[in-house]
Amino acid sequence: MRSDAKYIWKFTALILTILLFAFIISRIVPREQQTVSSIGSYGTEVRAIQEKLKERGLFNSNVTGYYGEITRNAVLAFQKQQGISQTGTAGPVTLKALGISIGSVPAATEANVNLLARIISAEARGEPYAGQVAVGAVILNRIEHPSFPDTLAGVIYQDGAFTAIVDGQFDQPVSSSAYNAARDALNGWDPTGGCIYYFNPKKTFNKFMWSRQTVTVIGDHRFCM
Repeated sequence: MRSDAKYIWKFTALILTILLFAFIISRIVPREQQTVSSIGSYGTEVRAIQEKLKERGLFNSNVTGYYGEITRNAVLAFQKQQGISQTGTAGPVTLKALGISIGSVPAATEANVNLLARIISAEARGEPYAGQVAVGAVILNRIEHPSFPDTLAGVIYQDGAFTAIVDGQFDQPVSSSAYNAARDALNGWDPTGGCIYYFNPKKTFNKFMWSRQTVTVIGDHRFCM
């Protein structure tokens, strides 16, 4: 009887472990696999959807980057107009019809880590660690936004995008923390909640940057939509 009870206990423990593992895996969706925006989604892709719907007169609210009932209803109206299956979610077919081409966040390869770390080190030198990750996240968010180039190098070297490219900071030695921050950003950590801009209010007089909606402040940087 003892051996039977021991076997049953081990079998039950194994089943529970498998179920727990399956649950955890089901809850983890890598950034590069997020191809459908729906109720509860948040970020640059949702913001782009709202902007496109607003241009068509279907979205009559503030562009927030949050996919709620108002966005869902606007998507449904657009899908009806276009003869697309009316699901209320924005998948690849709906995004294409809206004219949204979303780039993919690159993998955390050595080359991508090195490139992202270099711009993080140049743009966020002296900032707290979360602020360094946040700068990296903004760059990655731009890849996924239709208003910016859809590659890491394209975003970083875009004309006028980063002062560090032209003032020599980009060519300075890279801090060790910047490499770690680059890996964290590439692996999905976004302390900004989907922002695509940031600036230092002590150094920036650009009216466009000051006009952006501030989402969070980390260190000396304001992160904006």
